[in-house]
Amino acid sequence: MNNLKLNETPIRTSKNFNINNIKLEDINIPDQISNFENVIIIGESPNIEESIDNEKLVYGLEEILETQVKTGANSKIKLTIDNNQNKTTQIEFKFDEENINLIQNTQIIANKNSKATIILKYKTEENIPAFHNGIINVLAKENSNIDIIIVNLLNTKSNNFMAIQNKLEENAKINYTIIDFGGKNSITNYYSDLLGENSQNNINTIYLGKENQLFDLNYIAHLKGKQTNINIEVQGALKDKAKKHFKGTIDFKKGAKKATGNENENCMLLSDTSRSIALPMLLCSEEDVKGNHSSSAGKIDPKELFYIMSRGFNQKDAAKLMVKAKFNKILENIENEELKEQILNEIDNRLD
Repeated sequence: MNNLKLNETPIRTSKNFNINNIKLEDINIPDQISNFENVIIIGESPNIEESIDNEKLVYGLEEILETQVKTGANSKIKLTIDNNQNKTTQIEFKFDEENINLIQNTQIIANKNSKATIILKYKTEENIPAFHNGIINVLAKENSNIDIIIVNLLNTKSNNFMAIQNKLEENAKINYTIIDFGGKNSITNYYSDLLGENSQNNINTIYLGKENQLFDLNYIAHLKGKQTNINIEVQGALKDKAKKHFKGTIDFKKGAKKATGNENENCMLLSDTSRSIALPMLLCSEEDVKGNHSSSAGKIDPKELFYIMSRGFNQKDAAKLMVKAKFNKILENIENEELKEQILNEIDNRLD
């Protein structure tokens, strides 16, 4: 069993906020990792190989987790997207008794003028304490346009650790849609380096917590090129004794003239015992930039709830409808109707 201190904020804040990092006790990090065989690739595949360029993470979660991925990954996938491709590839990782630990090292290289959609889906098929530790490293070259959809449907017995790192060149665009529902502990570190002029990164996330789930989201963006743009939109809901920490840092570096950065995080509290902490930050060492941040948390408006119930819904179904309404704008980014329906069913099941 390991005690972990991870997901450090790039700038320290008062200890009273209890958000500079997350401390987890008695986490079982597996030593012996067998092959993970339950991987399904659906759709047209870009060039796939197993040779990974193990670039050092700028932030990441914690050294022990990064080392495990780089030295002992049991899933290595390198996807190279060429400029004559416009494909959708879905990669499903299904956890069961025979495939309980996934140590994932994924690299995505979008070549100049390329376009593609990549879907990464994680799901526990049985009621098992699964373990997922993954790194996703993305290079978006000049004029590339990549949509990446990450769907975490693990159960509430599992641990989910994810480090995402992006590098964007001139006029490159990466759109993320992240569905974060699973894991007793679901810890995500997201870092984007917007190097090239006019590069753009959009991050749209929804999280949904129940029981004693803990979500810790640490989103960091460095804007370095002229007229770069980052947009972070996070919508969530918590019930029972679930907890969430959101840390969003937009850092305007020297040279990022006329860059823009926006971040918004909203949490709907569905119980008196759920807890939400948020720390949106704007850092700046350049003039002529625009930055906005906001964060809010609160219970369902009783007037809105009463209005919906007056239309024939019971209280539970009315609350579900309100949560789905909050999530709908982000779910619209998913064009795969079958996947969208699975997510909506998960929302119903997890709110029952």
